[in-house]
Amino acid sequence: GHGGGCGGRRTSAARRRDARLGRAVRSLWRELLKILFQRRTYVGWAGLLAVPLLIVLALDLSSSKPGAGEGPPFFAAIINNGIFVPLAAIGALSFFLFPLIASMAGAYPLAGEAELGTMKTWMSRPVGRAGVLFSKWGVAVLYVAVGMALVGLGGLAAGWLVFGIHPLTTLSGTTIGIGAGVERIVLANLLILTALLCTISLALLVSTLSNSSLTAAISAMVVFVVLNILNGFSYFDFMKPYTFTSYNLAFTNLFRDPIYWQPIRNALLTYGVTVAVLLVASWLIFRRKDILT
Repeated sequence: GHGGGCGGRRTSAARRRDARLGRAVRSLWRELLKILFQRRTYVGWAGLLAVPLLIVLALDLSSSKPGAGEGPPFFAAIINNGIFVPLAAIGALSFFLFPLIASMAGAYPLAGEAELGTMKTWMSRPVGRAGVLFSKWGVAVLYVAVGMALVGLGGLAAGWLVFGIHPLTTLSGTTIGIGAGVERIVLANLLILTALLCTISLALLVSTLSNSSLTAAISAMVVFVVLNILNGFSYFDFMKPYTFTSYNLAFTNLFRDPIYWQPIRNALLTYGVTVAVLLVASWLIFRRKDILT
């Protein structure tokens, strides 16, 4: 009968774990439904989708075509191949609009509850604070990921309709097939999404300290802009390997042939460490935070 007790203990631990997981999934689902019923969600998505469409429209209507090296990366290549539209769009967006959307997405779920005074209701449910924090983070990530997918798909569709889609000429001058090109575009999107996790996590951290979502979003954005400025000065080169903003253009290495992996690996390592540190800090603060006042 000795093994039975042990097995019983194990199943009750497993049951507790399953219940915890179920609660976390339910709270994530509740968060998701909440953002789907907010007008601001669709305003953000529509604003992002407008960018590749405007790029295509501008290039189609303009009488003088851009020269090589004009505009964001891959911009000049669009007129010969619509496959470059999603790339030019994410390249242009990753310097301001993506981080802005990510700051707002990361700041609002937590600080918004504090502003509305609904955090108490949340806490009365059987969800641990870690569950609350990570479901808020998860829904912010999903929101940004959907926005990026809209930019990619909208850009590809618009580029295909107006300029046609052809095999992709890499930065090394070689040509890769359309399928391989689309694969690399998906990878580029995932790399930029990973970068945006840093901004989301930063906004989340500030929102555990401040009860204003605007303050949290602006603070995250200010940090992003200041880091970008510092990355521009050679004096601050020693910071570059450690700041997530210095890898903004790492995705362009996916379009060399063969792919130049080193800067991409460095970028992913920096993003991973940054997100881990910010999330642990957010959790340590939120765990102790007095919510009921």
